[in-house]
Amino acid sequence: MITILLAATLFAVEPADTTVTLDAVTVTGQQHHYYKMRSSQTTVQVNREYLNQNFAGSLMQTLEGIPGVKAMAIGSGQSKPVIRGLGFNRLAVVEDGIKHEGQQWGDDHGLEIDQFAIDRAEVIKGPAALLYGSDAIGGVLSLYTNHVPTEPLSGSVQLFGRSNNEQLGLSARIGGRKGKFFFRANATLIDYADFRVPTDSIQYYSYWIKLKDQRLRNTAGCERDGSVMLGYQGYNFHTDVRVSDSYSKSGFFANAHGLEVRLSDIDYDRSRRDIDLPYQWVNHLKVLSHTTWRNDDVSAELNLAYQKNVREELSEPVSHGYMPKPDGTLERRFDKNTYTAGLSLRYELGRHVLQGGLNGEYQHNRRDGWGFIIPDFETGSVGGYVMDRYTLRDNLILNGGLRFDYAQTHIHSYQDWYTTPIDGTPVYQQRSEERRRHFTSLTWSAGVNYSLGQWVMKANVGKSFRVPIPKELGADGINYHIFRYERGNASLDAEESYQIDASVSWADDMWEVGIEPYLNWFPNYIYLTPTAQYVEGLQLYHHTQARVLRYGVEAQATCHITQHWQAHVQGEYLYARQKSGEKKGYTLPFSTPWSVDGGLKYLFDWHGEGFVGLRAHIVGRQNEIVPPEKPTDGYWTLNLSAGKQFPLKGSTTLSVAMHADNLLDRRYYNHTSYYRLIDVPEPGRNIAVRVGLEF
Repeated sequence: MITILLAATLFAVEPADTTVTLDAVTVTGQQHHYYKMRSSQTTVQVNREYLNQNFAGSLMQTLEGIPGVKAMAIGSGQSKPVIRGLGFNRLAVVEDGIKHEGQQWGDDHGLEIDQFAIDRAEVIKGPAALLYGSDAIGGVLSLYTNHVPTEPLSGSVQLFGRSNNEQLGLSARIGGRKGKFFFRANATLIDYADFRVPTDSIQYYSYWIKLKDQRLRNTAGCERDGSVMLGYQGYNFHTDVRVSDSYSKSGFFANAHGLEVRLSDIDYDRSRRDIDLPYQWVNHLKVLSHTTWRNDDVSAELNLAYQKNVREELSEPVSHGYMPKPDGTLERRFDKNTYTAGLSLRYELGRHVLQGGLNGEYQHNRRDGWGFIIPDFETGSVGGYVMDRYTLRDNLILNGGLRFDYAQTHIHSYQDWYTTPIDGTPVYQQRSEERRRHFTSLTWSAGVNYSLGQWVMKANVGKSFRVPIPKELGADGINYHIFRYERGNASLDAEESYQIDASVSWADDMWEVGIEPYLNWFPNYIYLTPTAQYVEGLQLYHHTQARVLRYGVEAQATCHITQHWQAHVQGEYLYARQKSGEKKGYTLPFSTPWSVDGGLKYLFDWHGEGFVGLRAHIVGRQNEIVPPEKPTDGYWTLNLSAGKQFPLKGSTTLSVAMHADNLLDRRYYNHTSYYRLIDVPEPGRNIAVRVGLEF
């Protein structure tokens, strides 16, 4: 049996009955040569076993072991995905074929998805706009929750927790099949307290803020998730409907709105588990319909979805600038409704596999509250694509495709509810003008897969695009939680990217080695740039465009020293440079520094059903900054992980997993951190434990 590093499976050809490993777990991989040669893109896939055994708190923290994938932590309980330094609306999160649509533009807005309902996850590193359209310019995180049960009745129960924020959680799932009909249901409950950092105080705009018991006050929260799926599985026809609802409530660090907490009557240190002002809650309702039909040569797939994302941010009413003290606590409310449809066809014609599709999306977003950041808007888009995968030989495959998209955005006007004196005259200042923008784009992609003995090589070249979002076009307000004033630019063009991705891997019974270089050229990259100006007491950031060159590399190597011992090292490096604009010659704001991971793992048995591993994570100093951004020192942490499965009576299995971060409780700063701007270090020692029972 050949063992292949999961990070190398993005370009590896595997024989049947292959096992792939990543970091601290062994995962059963795809069992067909065809799957690994189906695409020239860099792809990593992990299954439910990997997600369970590598549980580290949030979904993205669990996936951080994949080279090029990072988690942008949001307070105590959530995190956002970042692939090769790109996130937010440059990265598409897809659930069961439907792009997840929340308020993902916000730094403090996490994924409204139940991580314990996921059966497998696939990460596409690099542009994937050909299949997914706008927002996939940096990559795709594709999640699958529609696994069809094979037994009349099966299920699982999981208990989990984390030490740093005293998280406690319970998740349960049940499913069954009778004849051609099946069902599944999931429920998850999570509660957590304020999280700890290895410091007694922080500095915010030259003020020292004391912390009680080294905790960031008011960062506690809770999460409630549930979903139900009903379906029919025939010989060549499948259909299912899934309804899910995700609710979360989390506090903002009490000093996040400035120093007003000094004047507050709230006793933030009364309890580390309560949630006081300021806080946010979000509820995401999703209804998905997935239908497929296939015969020997032709297959068709239809995906339909409705999503309703409601988010409220509440804070103590305090006057700012010329704004008087508001009457209530509702600072902001966003009500976003999204309708999505996608149809794809696939036809096998000799050595050709032809594929085409159409997809469309309509969004309707309304705001409320006394604070303004983005206007009301409606957006609509439609796109179509064609692809061909041509097999010249079993070890040489070519692929290419074209896509055309049309999108339109309607931004509504907005005026302040209070007056501002302009030249001595009180005026209801206009923050957003009525705007209608239309965008079109023709994108393309071409690639090659080639294998020769123990070598596997891939290359892909193409063009991608991204439509500017309403926040980039029409924002004009204070974002207290990120400690800055943000201003949009209504004249922004659609962002374009030309990219080259490549990968080379080699493996034998003892060694596995892989390297993945990539290059991006953006003629008109959109980003939020800091300025030296201050508006209403906060630093002004405004959206602009510039020519940007980005390139980087990811590399990994694994040595199977013996049947039980493995050593692993991986590293990544990203370079970015602005080639035009007011910050020409500088990098991009909040660019990720280089990092290296090295570890040693002991397997209790050959199949990887039990393991213990120690890993060192090293991050370099980030001197590549955009003034007035500040450099960040490098750091290193020591991390431990372990897991074991215990077969019980019949098909029942007990599994235990533990993941410990920052064992030495070191104080360090993440350059891309949510709280980096106010001198808040990363969390201290954090031990995550999961105990699961599957039947």
